[in-house]
Amino acid sequence: MSFAFAAATADQRFVLDHVVRLDEIAATDRFAAASPDVIEAVLDGVAQFAAGEWAPLLRAGDTVGAKWTPGGVVMPEGFRAAYQAYVAGGWGTIGVDEQWGGQGLPFVVQAAVLETLGTANMGFALAPTLTVGAIEALAHHGSPEQQAAYLPKLATGEWTGTMNLTEPQAGSDVGALRSTATPIKKDGAGDGTFSIKGTKIFISFGDHDMADNIVHLVLARTPDAPAGTRGISLFLVPKVRLDGTPNDVRVVSIEHKMGLHASPTCILSFGDHDDCVGELIGPEFGGIRAMFTMMNNARLNVGLQGVQVAEAATQAAASYARDRVQGARDGKAAAIVEHADVRRMLLRMKAQTMAARALVYYACGQVDRATLGDPRARERLEIMTPLAKAHATDLGNEVASIGVQVHGGMGYIEETGAAQFFRDARITPIYEGTNGIQAADLVGRKLALSNGGAFADLVADLRAEARHPALVRLIDACERVGRRLQGASADDRQAASYPFMTMLSVAACGWLMERQSRVPAAEAVKKVAGTFYLDQIVPEALGLEAAANADASVLYALSAEAF
Repeated sequence: MSFAFAAATADQRFVLDHVVRLDEIAATDRFAAASPDVIEAVLDGVAQFAAGEWAPLLRAGDTVGAKWTPGGVVMPEGFRAAYQAYVAGGWGTIGVDEQWGGQGLPFVVQAAVLETLGTANMGFALAPTLTVGAIEALAHHGSPEQQAAYLPKLATGEWTGTMNLTEPQAGSDVGALRSTATPIKKDGAGDGTFSIKGTKIFISFGDHDMADNIVHLVLARTPDAPAGTRGISLFLVPKVRLDGTPNDVRVVSIEHKMGLHASPTCILSFGDHDDCVGELIGPEFGGIRAMFTMMNNARLNVGLQGVQVAEAATQAAASYARDRVQGARDGKAAAIVEHADVRRMLLRMKAQTMAARALVYYACGQVDRATLGDPRARERLEIMTPLAKAHATDLGNEVASIGVQVHGGMGYIEETGAAQFFRDARITPIYEGTNGIQAADLVGRKLALSNGGAFADLVADLRAEARHPALVRLIDACERVGRRLQGASADDRQAASYPFMTMLSVAACGWLMERQSRVPAAEAVKKVAGTFYLDQIVPEALGLEAAANADASVLYALSAEAF
């Protein structure tokens, strides 16, 4: 590795203050604990922890990786100890309600903690990230008994959680799943438990040796359930039952992947011996509602992964550029950081990383405002979620790719570590709903919220603060395209969805970057990155209006065989 990890604590705090406006959230009884000194201590503490415990394992996670054995998945040396240090430090409890042993801090503060952990070691950080989703699902849909038995252990991270949605034949079509849940009867009567049977694929951290138990949340069908998504229920299936008995859950294999080697992606088999016991979470056939509680949380956290990998790639590229002497400037040998094109790349990396952070943190702040009962925040969160997930992960890929370019030929050599960021980033636009699905959701559902009122409200907020001419023009273009799509055919909406989503995302990022650059206390790097973003990146998005206005006919001009 060509750099020493350092948490982006200063920019995190700046975004919390001036984008999220955390002081408004902390002024409520619910989040009164989020005082400035507490937030400072949390950000500084996790920065030290991540640098000391997780960052040193980044390379081993990639080169050694998780290994499958007949007895289960074995993590690289040092991972269990580092994870146990995470548990002992209470880092998993940040955003969990106090009644379950958490600290009750805002969701956006928890996001900042996860960003630091993931920048230090993105693959490793998937374990607590997934546990956050399991906690959310149980907190919203679990019974009091389930909450009391599982949430305290999940909150500390003593146990980890997973999401089990995908099956080999179903892919993104959750309605096509076939896993079954049959009521278990004793003495002719049901006891409230179910026999779970089926196979799930692509289960991140579906098995590992870092914690004593893994709580699987599994989508399955009860007998005579309706077809499609209407017949899906959600079940709680622990690896080890509360009485200490191993459940009938087996890790069949782990995937051999392009990246994220520290995160075991498992194929799990439930009920091979007809002894896999699960409990229903929420009502029968309520699986989709519960799934979206997990999924929406996960989508924001995947967007956060885009920030993580962008920050790490930027730090590595800047460090290399400062040290690598090549060529001359003003007649003297110079490090490549002195050359204009390298500076262009580094400044683009810095600006895009800051923009992604602002976008994701803003969306996470809406989670907290919605928790406080703000109906406007609920709709704003709905429309921001696909932007945060898709655009931030697109930017993570862009920044990681530029990072390889800054390293030159050495970027293509694995020893520098630049390629690892590029490989690790590539999954993020795919999982938790591909970015194409996010775009389809934006134009298919989110534009129609409140008869277009949620979109109009966002545009009004963007326009109220925008001063830069290019940003004003982009906001106008987003409004024109959005209004057209609200009345367009389904095919035309889908054809326009991705360019429109990118336009709206860049407009939102430009809004937040301009807001930050106007703060008098902003550091020079913040102001310069903001200027670069508004002058050079915002105008690029204006060019997407033509694509967003094209009809779908060209996409269907060829037969399937012609492709």
